[in-house]
Amino acid sequence: MPRAENFSAADVAGLGSNATDTVVRLPYFPAPDSKVELISAERKAGGQVASALVACARWGLRARYIGKVGDDDAGKFQREEMAREGVEAQWIPAPGCASQTAFILVDQHSGERTVLWKREAGIAIRPENLQREWIRGVHALLVDGHDTAVSAQAARWAHEENIPVVGDFDNRYEGVKELLEVTDFPITSKDFPARFTGEADLLKSLPRIFRSSGCRMIASTMGRLGVLAWDGARFILCPGFQVDSVDTTGAGDVFHGAFLYALVREWQIKETLEFCCAAAALNCTALGARGGIAPLEKIEALRRTGQRSELAYQSEALLEAARAAITGANP
Repeated sequence: MPRAENFSAADVAGLGSNATDTVVRLPYFPAPDSKVELISAERKAGGQVASALVACARWGLRARYIGKVGDDDAGKFQREEMAREGVEAQWIPAPGCASQTAFILVDQHSGERTVLWKREAGIAIRPENLQREWIRGVHALLVDGHDTAVSAQAARWAHEENIPVVGDFDNRYEGVKELLEVTDFPITSKDFPARFTGEADLLKSLPRIFRSSGCRMIASTMGRLGVLAWDGARFILCPGFQVDSVDTTGAGDVFHGAFLYALVREWQIKETLEFCCAAAALNCTALGARGGIAPLEKIEALRRTGQRSELAYQSEALLEAARAAITGANP
């Protein structure tokens, strides 16, 4: 087990994935059996939790990242990037194993991306890799849904010290149900609730996950339409912010980092979700998972004056769905 070096106090900690991305800009997505001249190809640092912690560090929090890398060039790049960003990183080495990598194809017109990724089994974090000291004393913990057993262990340790746990859920990995049960604030992709419950309607699936997991609030990000949250009594809809999108990679990662930041600052939920949506939108204005992490002042300016997306749901539909969820009309 690796020893914690240069150990210091931290405001937030995150346990989960990092990645070395090659971001490929294309004039359009290629059709099968075709050739397309690319616009550019650049190496960028990424990964769900790693990028969220970088955002927190840029906003002035003391951030600690816990992750696993191989001894290859991609792993070296990740280490160097975290050091450059001022994030205290507790690296778990995986000798002889390739670090996680991805090729991200970005449509220059829409900014939408397709991710081709590879994560070897040896890069998975195991419970015996974890040290409790890495979590002790922080104000909030972020985990993702990749290595669910170790994330659940970290969440249990956090709860024993009254540390709130935020979860980044995208796919239905093995053990994700148990991880949800120890996550206070699961923030999912728009597709995860359907994958987990079999119910495509967020107005039904979010309350269903809330009841089964015992969380404090659950939210689902909806891309340009913002985020929908359920706290057991009401739905909170925060429309997205309109920006000139260059690359949507990392928008969700920055959203999670922003949620951590807001937890530490003890903001109310409406302000929190607006801040998260604004930060995520601005990250889409540059290439790479961390390319558009904006200063707090710019995020606040967009939050206050930015043009919003159309509503994903009307208020009447939210009220009716809330009544149904509370009374048990939607099982």
